[in-house]
Amino acid sequence: MRHYQEFATHLDHLLGGATAVRITVPGYMPLSVEEIGVTKDGHRLVSLCQYGEQNGDLMRDPDLVFMFTDLPAGMAAEPVSFRNDYLGISQEVYRYDEAGRRTHLIPALKQELKDFAQSWFSVLRDQGFFAPTAVREILSP
Repeated sequence: MRHYQEFATHLDHLLGGATAVRITVPGYMPLSVEEIGVTKDGHRLVSLCQYGEQNGDLMRDPDLVFMFTDLPAGMAAEPVSFRNDYLGISQEVYRYDEAGRRTHLIPALKQELKDFAQSWFSVLRDQGFFAPTAVREILSP
């Protein structure tokens, strides 16, 4: 759970109180962080995404969506979906019924996305996306 709490802290830090930002660091693809809605049961969803371009189309490379949960120890953000348009990959940790309730969990994917998120946040930190010198463009306050 500690990692999910760290993810929530990182995402809120990157958002800086806004609902959508683009963060630019020279030499790297811009990073988009955006609140994209809520689940049927009221959990906030935040997308962490880098975009490339192919034939004039924006391509997610990758897009990792986190679901926020309020726990007694504080907020936690669990990665719940992964998408990479170049590879044609779209994965969801949970399956939902027609009413939008979670019905099934894919444990191996849940672990894989947690490991990926840990690694990606480390890379983003090393690349300077958390540094005060990164350029933050607020897209939606």
